[in-house]
Amino acid sequence: MDAYTRDQTYAPPGAPAAVVLARDTAEVVTAMVWASEQRVPVVPRGGGTGLAGGATAVDGCLVLSLAKMTAIREIVPQDHLAVVEPGVITADLDRAAREHGLMYAPDPSSHEISTIGGNLATNAGGLRCVKYGVTRDSALGLEVVLAGGQVVRTGGRTVKGVTGYDLTGLFVGSEGTLGVITSATVRLRPAPAEPPSTVLATFGTLAAAGRAASLIMGAGLRPSLLELIDRATLRAIDEWRGIDLDTGTAAVVLAQTDGPECPAGELLRWCEEAGADFAAASTDETESAALLDIRRLAYPAAERLGNCLVEDVCVPRSRLPEMIERIERAAERHGVRILTVAHAGDGNLHPLFVFERGRAGPPPPVQAAADEVFSAAIELGGTLTGEHGVGVLKRPWLDGELGPDTLAVHRRIKEALDPDGLLNPGKAI
Repeated sequence: MDAYTRDQTYAPPGAPAAVVLARDTAEVVTAMVWASEQRVPVVPRGGGTGLAGGATAVDGCLVLSLAKMTAIREIVPQDHLAVVEPGVITADLDRAAREHGLMYAPDPSSHEISTIGGNLATNAGGLRCVKYGVTRDSALGLEVVLAGGQVVRTGGRTVKGVTGYDLTGLFVGSEGTLGVITSATVRLRPAPAEPPSTVLATFGTLAAAGRAASLIMGAGLRPSLLELIDRATLRAIDEWRGIDLDTGTAAVVLAQTDGPECPAGELLRWCEEAGADFAAASTDETESAALLDIRRLAYPAAERLGNCLVEDVCVPRSRLPEMIERIERAAERHGVRILTVAHAGDGNLHPLFVFERGRAGPPPPVQAAADEVFSAAIELGGTLTGEHGVGVLKRPWLDGELGPDTLAVHRRIKEALDPDGLLNPGKAI
């Protein structure tokens, strides 16, 4: 059972009483009815790739895994939708959609191992969300099993629908605290007709890199991804893979376009306008993929250095350079190594706090630096989490962002749907 007790964080798991590997909605209902009658807490889980402790077991709980519910029930090309079970791997749905000239847009970094159910539970984002939105923007309807075993269906298969409250939006991002998602109707989009083109630009200052992102988005361009990589991350990649990093480079901006409405030449123009030291566009699909690999190397390059606390804050795009500078100051003040990558197009930053291996959790200097980063994000008008969720790791900072009245509304919703507090206790709120 130990394999089903934890996610990708250092959060210590409890000892579950049992693990259920549900194969269909009826088995989820049976499990929830039993748990309700016995007053046993239930921790739902998908692929276990979460980064906030949201899928960690609690003592005496029933771990309810949806990983065996892997059917893609329907793909309806004419309606641009699919109906899937929660255990479907994100990338597998995208590949299946592309056989029909469509794509599933959300693409978290874990897309090859994360599940649709987990993505829905955390409202996951990814590189393409700057153009196509986060998981909630692709969720049309859900089938959800409530704490007492009742099955409700939200949303539908239509492009529009405003009957009743937006319960689909409520359950997406609720981290398994309100119900267990057993099926989802999701939006598919036309796949790009041409291979993407990637632009890489280097900058001598973070402010200039942030200005490039602001100019691109302010010009009305919609790249399919717009990423920023800071100096510390670039050095870690260079030490590992030898990317010939210019020592004067403070940041790299990577932008990709997958359609004629966002010409690569325009991306280059705005990077140069912002003061890029160097800017170039890929000339073929292979080169485009190679440039994007620099971004995908960020996490493994950090993991080579030690254990990593992977964080997730989001600020208004205009405050992105300032937020990166605040992260660098926190690293210097507390003597902590922090590598930062950012979805620059939507102001979402991922500081990776590196500490020595073999520890059960981050040492005090790392925790102090993380506290400072969270406080800075809220101070700059941002949020504690853009796509990873609250889980258990970020609960201590909820009051600072939500405030007591808003948090009280969250708790009333929780009490209405889960009066005995059995669903994923101690998580999210």
